Amino acid sequence: MSATMCLRYLKINQKARIKNIVAQGEVGRRIRDMGLVPGSEIQVIGRAPLKDPVALRIKDFTLTLRNNEADHILVEVIES
Repeated sequence: MSATMCLRYLKINQKARIKNIVAQGEVGRRIRDMGLVPGSEIQVIGRAPLKDPVALRIKDFTLTLRNNEADHILVEVIES
């Protein structure tokens, strides 16, 4: 069993499963509206040169999140 960590700290090409969204209000709703909900599998596919934002692959699409948004998403790394 893998430890739960903040999405911000995943490395490029690392896969994880979302465990919890800790954001409330508008930020929480926006994160969930993008399809980032508990149980979803994601993969970090890239980062900007200054590490912000992070590009994620979820299902069949790519989205980017700022680190301050990624801080609200707790994930469990999927060992491959």
